[in-house]
Amino acid sequence: MKIEKLKKRLDQKRPMMSVTLRMPVDVIEDLKRVAPLLGISGYQPLIRAYVGQCLRRDLERLDNDAVTDLVSSLKRRGVSASIIKDALAEVIHG
Repeated sequence: MKIEKLKKRLDQKRPMMSVTLRMPVDVIEDLKRVAPLLGISGYQPLIRAYVGQCLRRDLERLDNDAVTDLVSSLKRRGVSASIIKDALAEVIHG
């Protein structure tokens, strides 16, 4: 990730947007139980932390110029978007 983007991500006062997310009740209960054990003030900050961690990991992999170039090359050679998507998901998620 570029240093300027990273600096913006670390700014605690950056604008926030409300979203509605439906999740199973038992997942919310688990988040509420785990958050204080991890030293996090509540389940919503924990969700933000989880999303942020995964997003940064995926952005790092996907922002890699070699990966972008490879995907473009595969598309030019007629490899379907669904196959590329499946392959990327396999690499990202193991």
